[in-house]
Amino acid sequence: MNHAELRGRLQRSGSHDDWVAALAAYFDSYELVFGHGTENSADEAFWLLRHQQGWRDELWNAPPDRSLIGPVVDLAVRRVRERKPLAYLLGEAWFAGLRFTVDERVLVPRSPLAELIERGLAPWCALKPGDRILDVGTGSGCLAIAVAVHCPGTLIDATDIAADALAVAAGNVAAHGLQERVRLHRSDLFADTAERYRVIMSNPPYVPAAEIGSLPPEYAHEPELALRGDAEGLGPTLRLLDRAAEHLTPDGVLIVEVGDGAEALMKARPRLPFVWVEFGRGGRGVFVLEADDLRRREHTVQGRRNRPGDRTI
Repeated sequence: MNHAELRGRLQRSGSHDDWVAALAAYFDSYELVFGHGTENSADEAFWLLRHQQGWRDELWNAPPDRSLIGPVVDLAVRRVRERKPLAYLLGEAWFAGLRFTVDERVLVPRSPLAELIERGLAPWCALKPGDRILDVGTGSGCLAIAVAVHCPGTLIDATDIAADALAVAAGNVAAHGLQERVRLHRSDLFADTAERYRVIMSNPPYVPAAEIGSLPPEYAHEPELALRGDAEGLGPTLRLLDRAAEHLTPDGVLIVEVGDGAEALMKARPRLPFVWVEFGRGGRGVFVLEADDLRRREHTVQGRRNRPGDRTI
């Protein structure tokens, strides 16, 4: 299907469901890759249309507005020609039921951690007002902001090494009116504070360096710094594991997404009792560790370091 055929099909269609079907067929004919906020062509088509309507339900429930055909086709053509994630073309992404402004300075929010955040991080912890949470590598600020919204009264520090990313995050914090509860820090991994946290969570870079070049074209529009780990993709996560205990409260938990790196991580840290979260809406590669587990490992490592000839885990 070419863009002229798409335009003709939209002109002949009498419902928004027909418009979604037409756009989905157009996307499918070019074998686009999804996963930046949607999982398939139909969901992406729905998102494109609702955005053009300003997410107004009364417009969705009315007959299609023919004046939207031009802008809709233009966006669809750009999605195909540029292979750019729709979130960047629209300047918005949705995460944990919340809207975020995004551009190519940050990853498109899409972590399965949204499902965990929406249920207040249960059953892994019961957050109370005043509890502190650290979001490491915040990017757009989506994790930090979602926690602040879904866990009322909590206080969140969010770090990122990239000034450009923090500028996007600051805009999103302000848009959600959370300046009093979400603090942004330019830092590698941990915030430069003496605080201890009930929860440290992170979606760090975890794509092995050798695999970056083979990712679908959509991923080339995202900041490589936020995608690429070391040779095996585990470097940032291992650094978190090595230092998280000193930043957690005694009853704290560490929650980290590593995607397809789960098996490699368990081999790299075989003594840690990783608990892998199961998600009802899909997604994998998120582990939970309690502070005590991390501290026991640290004591074991320190003890082994004192024995000549022994190698640490």
